[in-house]
Parts: sequence; structure tokens; C-alpha cells
Amino acid sequence: MFKTRLTEMFGIETPICMGGMTGVGYGELVAAVANAGALGFITAHMFPSGEALLDEIEKTKKLTDKPFGVNLTLLPSINPIPYDEYREAIIASGIKIVETAGRAPTDHLPRFKENGVKVIHKCTSVRHAVSAVNKGVDVISIDGFECAGHPGEDDVGLVVLLPATVDALPDTPIIASGGMADGRSLVAALALGADGVNMGTRFCATVEAKIHPNVKQKIVENTELDTVLVGRSLRNTARVAKNAVSVQVAEIQRDPTKSFEDVKALMAGQRGRENVLRDGDTDGGIWTSGQSQALIHDIPTCADLVKNIMTQAERVRARLGA
Repeated sequence: MFKTRLTEMFGIETPICMGGMTGVGYGELVAAVANAGALGFITAHMFPSGEALLDEIEKTKKLTDKPFGVNLTLLPSINPIPYDEYREAIIASGIKIVETAGRAPTDHLPRFKENGVKVIHKCTSVRHAVSAVNKGVDVISIDGFECAGHPGEDDVGLVVLLPATVDALPDTPIIASGGMADGRSLVAALALGADGVNMGTRFCATVEAKIHPNVKQKIVENTELDTVLVGRSLRNTARVAKNAVSVQVAEIQRDPTKSFEDVKALMAGQRGRENVLRDGDTDGGIWTSGQSQALIHDIPTCADLVKNIMTQAERVRARLGA
């Protein structure tokens, strides 16, 4: 058993989380993660309203009696996102764990605190982590440069960023995110002071993830070299899978005179969700994947994945103990 402040706080069996993922974090996958003994998050902004999110939460509750949470990614958006509706739906549902990302969730914290909801905030730097804890978040998920999605602009790998965050916030549970994929990752993160790990790309390559089999297979085939950073010139860096579109976007953005308008059509989230995640054309748009894909060699069920991670972690711990 690996008991940590994270497993104690949330009543979960293993110190493993599956954070919110656009186009992936639906109830069926979240329930499978929960039933496996880990902590999964429904991604709120995939739903058009608070009511639709509440329906997804209720559906998920029918599939698991274990703890799970909801992700609120607070980012500027072309179309307004009903964050207040989402927050009230979460509270009404009785969910007690929220993962936030993007800007600090300052405006949402009072209502969450009143209702006993614990907030995990995802950060990419020590200074943002300290600021978020000062504002009242309960747990920090610290995202290293290896991660899929938004690694920030500092380019610090997790092997330095994690213990630096732990040193700065000794009284706050810390989740290690970015490059985490197996039992070795888990033991390494715990050794560096974390209370658990967050895995995104690894949970995409599972039976229950509702994305096209071609995408899962591509994650298995890809190496640590098969990601690209886009959005650097806009100071909104994202790590995505290397394909025809992401390479083209990175190429365009090498020219400092180019703006978001020059890549908007290529980078459209809807294009990636429909062409890639739904239809299986892995060159059909931008899709998110982390460097941890180098460590992913199979497409198991969530139950088998979590069991395998914990078995490997026990073996590593025993070897270190010897």
C-alpha cells in the first residue's frame, strides 16, 4: 500500500490521478479510473451548460461509488464558458473534489469552501503554486515541461520543478504531473516529495477512453521525440503530438511577424476533436500528447493499468529497500 496525504484526503486507494482532458474526460472513463482505485476528473468545459454537466456527473455516479472529481480549466475563450453554472452544478451534485487549471480560481473558492469542496490547482511554476496556496487552494498539481497540453513558458523539467515546489510548500499536498506513466514514475515522484502523480496521456491509451483506436495505437508507437511545441510565439505554449499539422504550425510560428490568425484554422480544437479523436485521422488536426508516450507500450483496461502500475511500484520499492 502507498498511503499519502492525497489518498487520505480523498479516500482513494492509490496515489494516482487522471486530470481533466478535453475530448477525453467523459464519465465512462472517469468511472473506470475510480473503480480501478485512482482519481479521475470529468472535464466541465466539454458540456454546453451546468445542467449538462450535472447530467454527466449523475450518469457517472451510476457507474461508480468511488470518489471522482470535476475539472474546471479557467482560460480566455472565443465563446464565453458558463463557469458559474458549472460551479453551482458541482456543488449541487455533492462532488467534493475539483481540479482547476489556467488562471487561479479566486472567484470560485468562496463558494467551494462554503460547501466543503477541496480544490486541486494545476500550476507550471513554483511562484504560481505559492500564489495559489496563498489564495486558498488545498492541493497543487505541478506540471513539468514534459507534460501534454500547457507546460508554461519556463521550460523546467519535473525532476527539478517537483522538489522545488515541495520545498516551497511543505504543508501542501503536491501531485507530480508531466512524464508520469508507470510504477517507476510513481516511486520517483514520491521520492522527490510528491503525494501522488497525475497521468493524462497514459489514460488516453486505455480501453475505456472514448477516442479512436488509431490515436491510442499512435501513442503506443510514438517516442519521446514525437511531440511538438506550438504557440511559443504567442506565449501560450502547448505540447502536442507531432504530425503534419503541428509541424506546419510550428514552422509558421518561427516567423515572429505571424499572428494567431495565421494558424487559427490549423489549430482549431474542433478540428482536432472531430478529425483525430473521433474519426481517427492522426494527421487531421492538432491533438495533445506528452513525452510520456515513450513509456506507453500497451492499451490495457483502467483496472489492469492501475494494478500494473502499483505492482511495478511495489517491485521498485522492494529493490530500493534491498
